[in-house]
Amino acid sequence: MRGFVMVSERSGKARRRSRAIVGHHGVVEVGPMLSREEDVLQAAAGWRRAGRGVALATVIETWGSAPRPVGSHLAIDEDGNFLGSVSGGCVEGAVVAEAAEVIADGSPRLLEFGVADETAWQVGLSCGGRIAVYVEKVA
Repeated sequence: MRGFVMVSERSGKARRRSRAIVGHHGVVEVGPMLSREEDVLQAAAGWRRAGRGVALATVIETWGSAPRPVGSHLAIDEDGNFLGSVSGGCVEGAVVAEAAEVIADGSPRLLEFGVADETAWQVGLSCGGRIAVYVEKVA
C-alpha cells in the first residue's frame, strides 16, 4: 500500500500527531507534524539515508489558474513511493514517471504542463493554468 497515514500518540492530556509513510519498505516514521513542504523534504532525506535513489520535483513557475503554488514539492523514491504534490493530483503520474528517469540517469528535467499542451488534457490540467516543474536527483 502506497501513500501516507496519520499516526496519533497520547501523552497525558496533550495529543501529539506524527506522520508515517507506508510503502514497499514498510512504515517509515517521518516525525512530528510539520508543514507539508517540511514533511516532503524530511521524507526525501530519510529515503536517501536509507540508501534509496530519490528525486525531488519542485514547482518553479505558474501561470493562470495553477493548483499548487511555486515552491511546492513532490519527493519520489526509486520504488515509485512518493509524498507531496506539485499539482493537486493533475500531473503527479507524469512527474513520477519522469522522476524514475532522473533517478536512473542523474540528468535533471524541466517539465511544463499547460492547457495549450495536448498532454494537459491527458493529465487533468484543463482549467487554463500552466506549471513548470523542475525534477532533480537528490544526492
